[in-house]
Amino acid sequence: MIESNMIKNIIFSSPRWLYSHLWFSDIAMGLFIIYIVNSILHRLVTKGPMIWPVFGILPTVALHTSNLYEWGSDALIKSGGTFYYRGMWMGGTFGIVTSDPEKIEYMLKTNFKNFPKGTAYKERFYDFLGDGIFNADDELWRQQRRVANSEMHSTRFQQFSMNSIKALVHRKLLKLLEAKKGTVIDLQDVLLRFTFDNTCSVAFGVDSGCLEVGLPETPFAKAFEKVTFASLMRFLVPRYVWRPMKYWTLGFEQTLQDAVKIVHDFAEKTVRERKMELLSNKEGIKDTSRCDLLSRLIIMEQDKEEVFFNDKLLQDFCISFILAGRDTSSVGLSWFFWLITKNPSVETRILDEIHSILRQRVYLNEENQEDIVFTEEELKKMVYLQAAISESLRLYPPVSFDHKQPLEDDVFPDGTIIKKGARVVYCMYGMGRMESLWGKDCREFRPERWIKDGEFVSESQFKYAVFNAGPRLCVGKKFAYMQMKIVVASILLRYRLKLVEGHKVCPKLNTTLYMKHGLLITMEPRPMFTN
Repeated sequence: MIESNMIKNIIFSSPRWLYSHLWFSDIAMGLFIIYIVNSILHRLVTKGPMIWPVFGILPTVALHTSNLYEWGSDALIKSGGTFYYRGMWMGGTFGIVTSDPEKIEYMLKTNFKNFPKGTAYKERFYDFLGDGIFNADDELWRQQRRVANSEMHSTRFQQFSMNSIKALVHRKLLKLLEAKKGTVIDLQDVLLRFTFDNTCSVAFGVDSGCLEVGLPETPFAKAFEKVTFASLMRFLVPRYVWRPMKYWTLGFEQTLQDAVKIVHDFAEKTVRERKMELLSNKEGIKDTSRCDLLSRLIIMEQDKEEVFFNDKLLQDFCISFILAGRDTSSVGLSWFFWLITKNPSVETRILDEIHSILRQRVYLNEENQEDIVFTEEELKKMVYLQAAISESLRLYPPVSFDHKQPLEDDVFPDGTIIKKGARVVYCMYGMGRMESLWGKDCREFRPERWIKDGEFVSESQFKYAVFNAGPRLCVGKKFAYMQMKIVVASILLRYRLKLVEGHKVCPKLNTTLYMKHGLLITMEPRPMFTN
């Protein structure tokens, strides 16, 4: 009783500011409780992830960083394919995550103009990609797209790129694998080197030198890897954190700046030297034997066919081309080979198809297996192989998510409201695991789903957005399939792959779906097949 009276005396004799403080605390606590209840109700109604006070969705995401891709897929499935999210209050990030083909078609095609990459995306990649096609919107993107589409679909470029792939496979890749047979290798690292070397050849007309038998580290390739990871960090860290880090050159921002300088110095030097080489050609610039993308763009510029590209944009364009070509194909191939080691029946069918096609050769008995080079026509006939690659990309898309930022308030066909400045994240990884899209066997590796009456059957690009869709559909899609086919057919014809026992394969959190621990395998030579 005495203690009770003492407490009352203290409270009622306290200065007025204490009353205000207590009232403020009560109001704050009330608002906090209301917010929690509202968040829980929101989660129950939308079945989306928990949105926390102040920190938004970040604590929920942080709890699932070890299995973010699977968690995100499950969250999409439970929410019916779409859920709202919000980041930290100070960051101002908000929007929706979706795997709904109808919404994706609306963004990437129907109302394409209202859903550019947006300022958030471009700002984070600008130091690396500048105004290149991969980071551009509006007229800047349209001009580059027009040129890229025209040049990459020309007979000259297609023949050059095909010859480049064949030469690299047989002169370097197979020689490297032969030297490493019987030993443990990280196939993901080898494939990253291969696609980097090939894309440098096709884009710049240079040999990166990273696919030699000794697997040397090359400054340009190493810097490229550092840049992509540091750029991802800008998406994971709030803007008000990474911007000061950039200003003071701290942490990953210092890594980014150092690596960007190496990449840009290489690109600048290559553009400068190629211009000097072409302009000094005694036979005339048009008569050069060079067919790489950089040389073709310089020729178009000099002939006044295309005055859009200055030296800086030439660099940005080619760097974007390397980024798009290096990571996607190599990562796609890594997951494909892993799936093959887990599904021997699929491997057998692929080999049967390859052998069947080779038996149509007139002089097959006179050829050594080591000397076999697949023709473009033979690769086109590999229907089951294309189905298997497509199925692998469905389950493990190299670019597992992307996002758009609407310029104005909008409403999706199903009535979902999206506000100006929101980020609409669409998840290809989640799409591949939705029963509503692919059936109850959606998580199974089943190439047969792509074949009907012996022919390969494509799916809607909005249901299968692995190569993007709409006006931004990947211009190198055909190039990517041919590259993956020739690599797979050439390797499986000669070697049996075996996963190292106990090696854990799982995705790495990055802009591209790398394997976190690589792909450790041994390769055993296959016996020569008989006609």
